[in-house]
Amino acid sequence: MSGLTSSKHNTKTEPKIGKKKLYIQSYGCQMNFSDSEVVASILKKEGYSTTKNSSEADLILLNTCSIREKAEQTVRKRIKDFKKNKEKNSNVIIGVLGCMAERLKSKFIEEEKLVDLIIGPDAYRDLPKLINETMDGRKAVNVILSKEETYEDINPVRLNSNGVTAFVSIMRGCDNMCSFCVVPFTRGRERSRNPKSILQEIDQLNKTGYKEITLLGQNVDSYLWFGGGPKKDFLKTPIEQITEKLDFADLLNTIAQEYPKIRIRFSTSNPQDMKDKVLETIALHRNICNYIHLPVQSGSSKILKLMNRGHTREWYLDRIKSIKKHIPSCGISSDFITGFCDETEQDHQLTLSLMEIVKYNFSYMFYYSERPNTFAQRQLSDNIPEKVKKRRLQEIIDLQQKHSLFRNQLNIGKTHEVLIEGISKKSNKHFYGRTTDNTVVVFAKRKFSIGDFVDVEIKKCTSATLIGEIV
Repeated sequence: MSGLTSSKHNTKTEPKIGKKKLYIQSYGCQMNFSDSEVVASILKKEGYSTTKNSSEADLILLNTCSIREKAEQTVRKRIKDFKKNKEKNSNVIIGVLGCMAERLKSKFIEEEKLVDLIIGPDAYRDLPKLINETMDGRKAVNVILSKEETYEDINPVRLNSNGVTAFVSIMRGCDNMCSFCVVPFTRGRERSRNPKSILQEIDQLNKTGYKEITLLGQNVDSYLWFGGGPKKDFLKTPIEQITEKLDFADLLNTIAQEYPKIRIRFSTSNPQDMKDKVLETIALHRNICNYIHLPVQSGSSKILKLMNRGHTREWYLDRIKSIKKHIPSCGISSDFITGFCDETEQDHQLTLSLMEIVKYNFSYMFYYSERPNTFAQRQLSDNIPEKVKKRRLQEIIDLQQKHSLFRNQLNIGKTHEVLIEGISKKSNKHFYGRTTDNTVVVFAKRKFSIGDFVDVEIKKCTSATLIGEIV
């Protein structure tokens, strides 16, 4: 719903067009950061320019994440900080976007009275109208999920851009219904973006000098274009009515052929949906990076079933084997959730043993945080003590650091093509970039510039970074 009324009515004067300032802060996954660029584009047409200084903003937006409780706590604290801006300038509008907005809906306004504006991930086109409602002294909410919205006609404003790398969203939503995850409830059903609009966006990036793109989706391997709408509708569509059908491998192949000088990454993949056709496509094209993020969450088939992951330990290891067969030098990363419901010490040891088999380049690791309204919260018991969760997590982190160092040490003495993405945070005399397998490399500047591809010989490493010299 929109136009939720408040008992307090303040008349606000709208800043002059072209003079309005937008401060937007993003949390969570890459999709949220990509969505913020869509929001900035929509509001640019309304006269808003972006600022990095929240104290000078007329509109403050937080694009939020609900994947873990800690993420929500961080956002709540940040909102309270921004309330101080409102004490100094009552005209400041504070809004919450994204997954947390979708999950909590009007609670922020009705119960906690923290913000003026609540917008879910599928309602960003409605922002100008809702902002006007707040200027009339009302509170505004729109968290309606869409089965069609992909923002395919919006050219994102590249926020904090290095002019070299960019995100390109290819689909939205998720149909997987993992028992621990809120994403299907906050982002809705899977629907894929028109491939023509994807190519148009990439073409614009190519013309303006971008050298690398990352194709984004909650589950990119589920990309399926057949004219629009949720993927489940494809199964109900008579075959004679399908005029065009494009899966993820087809899309990758088309982009790689059309733009051979652009380096291509993608995120995120789901094990049960990753087909050999995708791996064959990666192996076929030099400009598709040899890197796959393949979340496993647990090494125990019992826990994977409780998580409703749709794959077993054996299936996952078969996918790893297939990746190594088609792309021997492929970098692989993963996600782990430890301390899930009913996880025994044996289940935990199965996770550690799977890590020993794969030896990931790096991973994202967390202990289980119960999320409201998920199947796990409603039907399972969060019965692992926090002390045990933290101990198991630390064991996973320690093992991953060991494996990351092992993987990086294998690169010493080798030469890699690296895209220069920026200046090192630790030294302005050094550049940083990434190899095709997504490992960060730091090296002395010399005569090159950001956006150049250079060959770098690796001299030494840490568990997180390769250190080398341009050859």
